[in-house]
Amino acid sequence: MAASKRKRFNAFEDFPASENQQAPTPLTEAPALKESASTVERIERLKPSEMMPDRFQPRRLLPTFIRTPFYSGEINCYQAAQRWLHFATQDSGVRQEVDRLLHLGVSFEDHGQIKPITGSWHNDAAGQFFFLIETGERRFWGACLQTVQTAPRQRNGELDFNQLVEPVLRVEVVQNPTRQRQVLENRHAEAPSAVEQACEVAALILADLGIHPDETISDDFDYFRLANDKRMPAGLWDRIIPIMNLTRPRMVQLIKLFDYPNHLLEIADRFRLSERVLREIRSRPPREWEQLIHQSITNSLTSEDIAEQIVESEQPKKPASPKPATPPETNAYRSLRKFTRVFRDMNKLDQSQVLDYLADEITISGQSQEVLELLDELSQLITARHTRR
Repeated sequence: MAASKRKRFNAFEDFPASENQQAPTPLTEAPALKESASTVERIERLKPSEMMPDRFQPRRLLPTFIRTPFYSGEINCYQAAQRWLHFATQDSGVRQEVDRLLHLGVSFEDHGQIKPITGSWHNDAAGQFFFLIETGERRFWGACLQTVQTAPRQRNGELDFNQLVEPVLRVEVVQNPTRQRQVLENRHAEAPSAVEQACEVAALILADLGIHPDETISDDFDYFRLANDKRMPAGLWDRIIPIMNLTRPRMVQLIKLFDYPNHLLEIADRFRLSERVLREIRSRPPREWEQLIHQSITNSLTSEDIAEQIVESEQPKKPASPKPATPPETNAYRSLRKFTRVFRDMNKLDQSQVLDYLADEITISGQSQEVLELLDELSQLITARHTRR
């Protein structure tokens, strides 16, 4: 007899009913801690409103203008998600991150929550307990964004928070959350940007030195910046290298990115600028940094492009002379060559996203048939030359 399909009571359920009995939430007393740091104390089921992401998690997800009111308690996680979705319609860098998180939220509905959120119970200044997330912040925000996007709306189109049904997420309570576990989780989940890698290196250094975040710090980058001012004791780099899987010189180059002011770090993180590009820009006077960063984003410049641009700007200007118009075929050749060069240096995830966006744009513009014929001809020409090698 075929096994009967169990109807999922909640989109985020993935345990049988017998396992769905949540351990009592510690509203009156702190949870008892076990001796082993790696031991899971218990598995619980919590709503996002009962959790709080780690503000000093090396991977920054929320944009700064949303982070500040969220972590100060002015808005809740669903209000933050609502603002995030609205901001995504105006910024392509934010749109990519939100789309990835929404896809994660949809996968919960289709397949349940495969991997739990980990963390531990803490109490705030008012004595109220909350679950501080160690790993799984992406799953937390994916659930919040998906809930807001599908929530009932009022007649004026505004979100009806009174009708909002919170999802229930599976969490594992652990005794001693660590920065090392956070970094390993981040690197396993998604390739980090250069700025995120810099935060990871700094977080590991500061954790090793026993320097913990000060909640009164106004901006999180200022905490990570402390790593630049510390003398590294013997053996520290050897303990970090297996976690980051990077050489010591590379990690030193990464934490030098904190020379940038906070707003440029956020832009570089949002658009995932490479460390080589940021290093090349950092070699210039600080007054040029912002312009070069915006140029590199707008024109998809590589570090070589920026170096060439800098050399050209430093050469003595000759009297302007009329330049012959560049033939269209030359422009087409240069553009395609530049695209293949930039595309080759991207990771697989970013390559897939670029191809998705190109496919959408070409189809919407009505040029799909023309482009298909052009690419088919190019494919035949490349194949012919490749087989003769």
